[in-house]
Amino acid sequence: MSLSINTNPLSLNAQRNVDAHVKDQARLISRLTTGVRIGGAADDPAGQAIASRMASGQRGISQAIRSINDATSMLQVADSAMASVTDSLQRLRELAVAAGNGSYSDGDKAALQKEAGQLLGHISQVGSETRFNGEAVFAQNNISIGGDARKRVVIDGLKSGWLSAAEDMVKQYYGLQADGAKMTVNLDTTDGASNNLASVSGAYSGGKFTNIHLNLDMADFGTAPTPDGGGAPFYSDRIVAHEMAHAIMSRTMNFQSLPQWFIEGTAELIQGADERLAGAVGGGSGALVAAMSGGTFSYEGAYAASRYLHDRMKELGVEGGIKGVMQHLSTHQSDNLDQALNAVSGGVYATAAAFMIDFGANGENFIDTRMNLANADTGAIGGLDADGGPPRDGRAVVADTGTSNASDGLAGFEVEYPELGGATGVRRVQVQAGDGAGDLIDLEFSAMNAAALGLADLDMERSAVALLHIDQALEFVNQRRVVAGASSNRLDLAANALHTNSQNLSAARERIEGVDYATSTAGLTRSQILQQAASAMLAQANSQPRAVLSLLR
Repeated sequence: MSLSINTNPLSLNAQRNVDAHVKDQARLISRLTTGVRIGGAADDPAGQAIASRMASGQRGISQAIRSINDATSMLQVADSAMASVTDSLQRLRELAVAAGNGSYSDGDKAALQKEAGQLLGHISQVGSETRFNGEAVFAQNNISIGGDARKRVVIDGLKSGWLSAAEDMVKQYYGLQADGAKMTVNLDTTDGASNNLASVSGAYSGGKFTNIHLNLDMADFGTAPTPDGGGAPFYSDRIVAHEMAHAIMSRTMNFQSLPQWFIEGTAELIQGADERLAGAVGGGSGALVAAMSGGTFSYEGAYAASRYLHDRMKELGVEGGIKGVMQHLSTHQSDNLDQALNAVSGGVYATAAAFMIDFGANGENFIDTRMNLANADTGAIGGLDADGGPPRDGRAVVADTGTSNASDGLAGFEVEYPELGGATGVRRVQVQAGDGAGDLIDLEFSAMNAAALGLADLDMERSAVALLHIDQALEFVNQRRVVAGASSNRLDLAANALHTNSQNLSAARERIEGVDYATSTAGLTRSQILQQAASAMLAQANSQPRAVLSLLR
């Protein structure tokens, strides 16, 4: 190796190593003092990108957990409010049960109604004033869970008495009860107002109806929220009683074989049709009787013929009058009306045609002298005019309640009511349950006021209907509390999952950018030793050019 004073490669190499060791020490000291392996992107570009994404996720998760906690608090406020509503509804139900006590005076029921009004006001107040963070918790509209108001009036009437009272009447005066068949209530068929008010339809099988539908025309029903429904003289409960006679007869005898006049006349007789007959006979009944006996059907003529048949059977000693004919048809399923009349009358009427001849000869006199079409009694079987019983006008002829009402169902039919599709308005609240754009949980808060719960027109005078409405409201509130509880549990699960996710992300991020102190400390010691060695060697290298001076001496 030659000696030179222009360059000193050994010194330059030593300087480079000293500088590298100083930088290495600075980097290691920085890591040990901050606890972070990646101080900048240059330390580990890929690791820095991954760690940065993890840090963003962690911060998003932390905020999501706070949002979930807020939503849980909101649900707790809502549940407490709904618990208060439930307490009020329970008290309302007690009042409705008390209102059904026949020993209560009108003043007593008025007092119950006043308390009910205060409770309903409290429910509406809870629904409007329950707030979280200054915002109303529940929806603030009056859309009712009762659905279509007119249809609800009809369903209330059917459940609270119309069907059951009619069933009781047919059993009492005709001795008939259906066999538990399914009967579907249909409120969606119409032919316009004042035409075909109602009907019973089905398919014949062995002379009986199957797949029975009770069809009520909403153009004629639901016009009056009273126990009887409708208006005079065709109150809704009377129309239903007529159709229930059809329905029960269709399941208890060879219905297909019966003549139309007998089917319709006996259905009219169960609830009376004196008003209708009075309008038809006008100045005289002869024309109507002649037309009926001659084969021209009319509801009024069929009713008069059935009244006459009932009277004639009683004169012949048949217990219950026309009831004897009905029971024969029920117990002799293969017999038609000819055979039933022949058997029950002891041969006086060998056929239905023979009876109709008798009616043609004596019907006018019967209507004019035996039927009182001027008084308030409807002429229904069992009433004043037909049997000397208590007078029953258009409102009283069908009782407001029967032996089986509301959820009890009927003795002879399994009734399927239509779903009215009622629902309250809903306030939807989205909760960010994660750090992603799609990590959302929807919360729903229904309206909780008296109108929304279908109780705006709650009337303690009609205790059975009040109970139906209160029970529906209770069921709705209970379901909303179930939803709130389930949502709260879901939020708890989401929060637990986020905590776990955050923990795992933190551990993963630490593995990427955290400092291994053992390795870094050992590296720092090594770097310090190498720096000291390099500094010593640098001093030696710097002394090399001095050897040239010794050569020049």
